[in-house]
Amino acid sequence: MNKRLQRNATIRKAHLSFVKMEGLGNDYVYLDGFTQTVRNPSRLARVMSDRAFGVGSDGLVWILPSRRADARMRMFNADGSEAEMCGNAIRCVARYLYERRGIRSNPLTIETKAGIKTNRLTVRSGRVAAVSVDMGSPIMNPERIPVVAASHRLTLRGREWVCVSMGNPHAVTFVESVEAAPVQSEGPRMERDPVFPKRCNIEFAEVVDRGRIRLRVWERGAGETMACGTGACATLVAAVLNGLSDRRAAIDLPGGTLQIEWREADGHVWMTGAAEFVFEGVWLRD
Repeated sequence: MNKRLQRNATIRKAHLSFVKMEGLGNDYVYLDGFTQTVRNPSRLARVMSDRAFGVGSDGLVWILPSRRADARMRMFNADGSEAEMCGNAIRCVARYLYERRGIRSNPLTIETKAGIKTNRLTVRSGRVAAVSVDMGSPIMNPERIPVVAASHRLTLRGREWVCVSMGNPHAVTFVESVEAAPVQSEGPRMERDPVFPKRCNIEFAEVVDRGRIRLRVWERGAGETMACGTGACATLVAAVLNGLSDRRAAIDLPGGTLQIEWREADGHVWMTGAAEFVFEGVWLRD
């Protein structure tokens, strides 16, 4: 076999089909693990997420079979670190499973590192128009968030923070103006502060009224993102705990709006939003 044919054979062997999807601009590369294997998803997340030399994304989501649910998702940030859960990604996974894999369960269950999540689909003419996700109960126990503190409230870097886990750790502070919030300067420092042993997602929130909050998020392992579903959930919980919001509110992020409800009956947080296909392709690099 000559070198050119050998190279083409290698490329064919390295083919990985992918789909780019986004939820409110929070974009990920999605790999179908029902039909494809990945040897090192952490490394692949780093190279595919690169916006200059790769596909460009906030991370990589690997969709896999599950023995406990309709499917399982593993989510890797752009820096290769694996996260427990991503609210925007799970909506995209739900739509992918329904439209591309023909899994027509509704509700549809997805296994994550933060447990099994139930997804209720709004379907119009065979297309998933919106997904409502039962994100479970918020966690305020410091050891389970985790945060090295006496309670879920702490003062750090001159600000008051409410710490909440929605399957992954968040710290929320309230500001007068979200545009003026020091997301780019304080976000990376807070993310890696020793008080957060697993690092942390950082939210800067501006309360518009009791039914609307504006939000910017510094996402652990990805930097500032257009949207963060778990961050929106954690922010509503923090606002309710501080007496600043009703239990249902619209959360406005740079990429769009999520509807979040913290139900009083069972204590579960529900998130509703869109999930969109962007493009699909084949990854040729090793």
